[in-house]
Order: sequence, then C-alpha cells, then structure tokens
Amino acid sequence: MEAERKPRELDIDGIQKILPHRYPFLLIDRVLDYEPGSYALARKCVSGNEGFFQGHFPAYPVMPGVLAIEALAQTGAVALLSMPENKGKLAFFGGIRNARFRQKIRPGDVLELRCELCRMHGPVGIGKAEARIDGKIAVSAELTFMIG
Repeated sequence: MEAERKPRELDIDGIQKILPHRYPFLLIDRVLDYEPGSYALARKCVSGNEGFFQGHFPAYPVMPGVLAIEALAQTGAVALLSMPENKGKLAFFGGIRNARFRQKIRPGDVLELRCELCRMHGPVGIGKAEARIDGKIAVSAELTFMIG
C-alpha cells in the first residue's frame, strides 16, 4: 500500500522565495499544498486593516474583485514558478476569461484559493481558479499566464 503524500506547505518566507510580490501587493498568506506544474492551494486571511478598504468602500468594506483575481493568479504562479525550469522567472497575466463574482469578500473572511493548471504551451499556461469562503465559491475564473 502506497503512503499518502504529505501536503507541501509554504509559510510567508517560502512564498517570497517563489513569488516576487511584496507588501502591499502580496495577496496570499500561506500555501496549504502545491504540486509544481500542476496546482496550488493557498489561503488569504482578509483583514479589516487592508489599505484598499479605506476607499472600497468606507461605509461597507468589500475586497475589490480585481484583487481577488490577483490573489488567484498569485496562487497559480506558485504552481508555475515552483517548477525548476521557471525558478527566478516572473509570471504575467496573459488573459482572464469567464470571471464570475458570486459573493462579496469582507473583512474577517478567509479565502481558500485554488488554481489548477490545465494546459501548458511553452511559456504560456492556462489555469482554472476558484476562491471559496466557507466552502462556497466567491470568485471563479480561467487565467492565462505568461512566463517571462
């Protein structure tokens, strides 16, 4: 019988060894598991102290949808940039398709972010991404990455 694989986890220091993002634009707090070239599962704890809440919206703080997409892209970038051949490279957006925003993201929410890489064509990768809150889909999209 084959032993069950232990999840590959990354704390903030491990994330910063793979991603070039830093405050205030690093939007994942922990990687719960990943398989280079295949998928990544990450977490973002949304704090009421996030700077974007000052203007979006002061009376009813909601995380901007574009930042939720960026958090998903950073999750996918962990799967891409953890591949040995991509070490030290950057992952750029090549496209966003079928983005759906189904639930508001508010202070105190914990986003479970997953991006599964579906196709790779040279330096271009396509991933299916979802952000969930308490098991319910908040945001979903198909993301295209370009390695540079």
